[in-house]
Amino acid sequence: MGIKAVLIFNNSGKPRLMQWYEQLEVSAQQELLKEIYRLVSRRPDSVCNFLEGSALLGGVDTKIIYRHYATLYFCFVVDSSESELGILDLIQVFVETLDRAFTNVCELDLIFKPDEAYQVLSEVVSGGLVLETNIDELVVINEAKRQAVAAKS
Repeated sequence: MGIKAVLIFNNSGKPRLMQWYEQLEVSAQQELLKEIYRLVSRRPDSVCNFLEGSALLGGVDTKIIYRHYATLYFCFVVDSSESELGILDLIQVFVETLDRAFTNVCELDLIFKPDEAYQVLSEVVSGGLVLETNIDELVVINEAKRQAVAAKS
């Protein structure tokens, strides 16, 4: 499997979106989140955005690839077969799609509208595999779903 988890957390380590593609106990998920936050929050923005996984994450077979935007960290936990630059590009696609879906996405959007954020993520990644990377297509799909929900109301 390629992508093991997608995590978004703020500068304080509070999770705003967590999607796991491997089955883990909740306590293990919490420990992994703490460890990933500890690893990425200590790094200056001037260093590379790739980390080798620790023992908790599966050792050298696992990588953490992340981007820090304003108050949020977007982290993808992937296996070693994934391309670091490809995942960085995927993070950019995901963030730009969220930005269009929420009109300048911010942490409050993820807090108060988590269903929409998970919906966007499910269009980009499903079951740990990348589904779509075309931002315009993702925006069209998201808008169609939004209109369908509004029509039901």
